[in-house]
Amino acid sequence: MTEVNSNVPTLTMGDKTHPIDSLSDIAKAQITNLQIVDAEIQRLQQQLGIAQVARESFLATLQAEFSKLG
Repeated sequence: MTEVNSNVPTLTMGDKTHPIDSLSDIAKAQITNLQIVDAEIQRLQQQLGIAQVARESFLATLQAEFSKLG
């Protein structure tokens, strides 16, 4: 039986788990790239949410102005 030290960072893909320290430099770089891309996706999703709220506000104002015309 092998004991895994819970303080060692690991990466699990599918049914395989490996300590991150055992990965190649290329694999470690790809992990970093994924973290950067994930953070950018999150930032863009927040920006999209802000833009959607602004659009709804602009549309509501336009509808209010339009209703004044009769």
